[in-house]
Amino acid sequence: MTQLNPRQRQAVHYVDGPCLVLAGAGSGKTSVITRKIAHLIENCDIPARNIAALTFTNKAAREMKERATKLVKGSAAKGLTVSTFHNLGLNIIRREYRHLGYKPGFSIFDGEDSRALLKELMLKDGDLDTDLLDLTQHQISNWKNDQVHPGIAISKAESEGEQKIAYVYQRYNQALHAYNAVDFDDLILVPVNLFSENEEVLRHWQRKIRYLLVDEYQDTNNAQYLLVKQLVGGRGSLTVVGDDDQSIYAWRGARPENMSLLKVDFPNLEVIKLEQNYRSTQRILKTANHLIANNPHEFEKTLWSDKSIGEPIRIIKCANEEAEAERVANEIVTQRLQRQAKFHDFAILYRSNHQARLMELKLQHHQIPYAMSGGTSFFARTEIKDIMAYLRLVVNPDDDNAFLRIINTPRRQIGPSTLEVLGRYATSREISLFTACDEMGLQSQIPENALERIRRFCHWLMNISLRAETDEAMAAIREMVEDIDYQGWLHQNASSSKVAERRMENVYYLLDSIGRMLTPEDPSREPISLKDAITKLVLMDLLDRQEEEETQDQVQMLTLHASKGLEFPHVFILGLEEDILPHRNSIEEENVEEERRLAYVGITRAQRSLTLMLASKRKQYGEVMETSESRFLEELPADEVEREGFGQSSPEQNQQKGRDTLNNLMAMFDD
Repeated sequence: MTQLNPRQRQAVHYVDGPCLVLAGAGSGKTSVITRKIAHLIENCDIPARNIAALTFTNKAAREMKERATKLVKGSAAKGLTVSTFHNLGLNIIRREYRHLGYKPGFSIFDGEDSRALLKELMLKDGDLDTDLLDLTQHQISNWKNDQVHPGIAISKAESEGEQKIAYVYQRYNQALHAYNAVDFDDLILVPVNLFSENEEVLRHWQRKIRYLLVDEYQDTNNAQYLLVKQLVGGRGSLTVVGDDDQSIYAWRGARPENMSLLKVDFPNLEVIKLEQNYRSTQRILKTANHLIANNPHEFEKTLWSDKSIGEPIRIIKCANEEAEAERVANEIVTQRLQRQAKFHDFAILYRSNHQARLMELKLQHHQIPYAMSGGTSFFARTEIKDIMAYLRLVVNPDDDNAFLRIINTPRRQIGPSTLEVLGRYATSREISLFTACDEMGLQSQIPENALERIRRFCHWLMNISLRAETDEAMAAIREMVEDIDYQGWLHQNASSSKVAERRMENVYYLLDSIGRMLTPEDPSREPISLKDAITKLVLMDLLDRQEEEETQDQVQMLTLHASKGLEFPHVFILGLEEDILPHRNSIEEENVEEERRLAYVGITRAQRSLTLMLASKRKQYGEVMETSESRFLEELPADEVEREGFGQSSPEQNQQKGRDTLNNLMAMFDD
């Protein structure tokens, strides 16, 4: 306990009633939860088996349980429950399946299973519009989180379309029950309904869980809030830890107002604020406090730190998105030397995954290692892997992996048995699959029609390959993508036409990037051959296949949503522009407050330095558009930020800045 500050100690020791620990970013909330668990077991005579701590990810639950167990002597922590909400719900259903009308060994449908069932039900009625499928799945999830039963959804439908979805919801639930299955949302909804209808079962679980702790409380949805309220009952044996300023998951049902509801449902609620931040400099915290003060607050708090004032916050405006990505890459190279830092000390954060595409290519160009989380890497997307496989085969026909990936993408009626025969033949002759296709000996092993289809493909690809060695490389590649009608293939296999178009945009982006490598706009850059360009891009594919290790020295690239809970010495946030951050959808839906919280989360990830980036022009929907700077930049304290690229710097100042940077680097090498 001596390692805790006075507020943290107060939160750990308070057990006289319900307690809300308002824990600001970097304020040591996990220490409070784990030490409170130890305090309950060792000093309050509550056995570990009667304590439950809930959070939102398996990783967080694992770490919390490990830390709590280490704090308790001997085997006193045996039986402690530390789990996600959904795992607790699953355990309740497993225990009470008879009351619920399930058979033992019920199934759990994940998102893909649910989608397939919905598709089947909607097709059966002949009313499947693929654009409706996502909407239907999302709406049913929202209804379940809000405890809206199918009958109520049908009676309260405000339009014919909503009524159709409500009827699908009813049939979907019936089908799930017939399959002896529950979906992800049911893991919370089913226990909540059971507790509402069966007092005896509820009392059993209230006796079992004598004290409940909840982490990241601002992320709870309606059903989760109700489950907590049911389990605690009138005893008030509850501690919740959260930060309304970090509630960034409304799109998946989270309700920050659940924190305000606590005061209504538990009038004797004790509120303890953790405002001392152990992560960031004073300047970063002042900037974050200024920004979030523009949101309305039920609970006021101000983060502070006893660390140094720190470096000014930099806001850098670049000409376009390419200059923005180039500047970040150059900054990382320079700062790594100046600060004698590691690559993993740097993080690049962004609002949407599409912003990462150009940044990835720039990092690769500068040979900066990086890791991505919170979204699929551009080079790990199916459509990019497909086209890259074609390109690999164009520059190297002996690439068997690439051959097998694309021989039936799109389909060419070349079956697996034909490919098995081809593979055995190529192995016996010790040649590649592509080379084997033209050998005379293959005629006796593969039926004439199948062989003709394989050879037609190989001859077509060889022509592309020959053209790609000339000055017409890009024309040949674009023609290749058109020849296979890859766009049509995407439309056949995507969940909606919008998804197919988005994937095709990724393909065009890849082709444009290769084009720029072959004929760079900057005359000082040497053009490279198609083979060299493909080899450079394949690097990402190889990195994806390597086993990732946390110890690898890589720049971290992740979405602002995925960055929550993490911290980095040096942070860059891309795209501080209207329609990006805040996002266009949030502006239209008048939900800018959540976007401001998202920006606040990004800012408070930084420990030592923070750089906010934006572009004057950005390509959107194929057109270059003028941008306007994010309203959030105006909400930052003017005396704590340095602006660059807004027209106030003279050429002499810029030249002097460049000389200073160069001198710093030279001085380091002299040392």
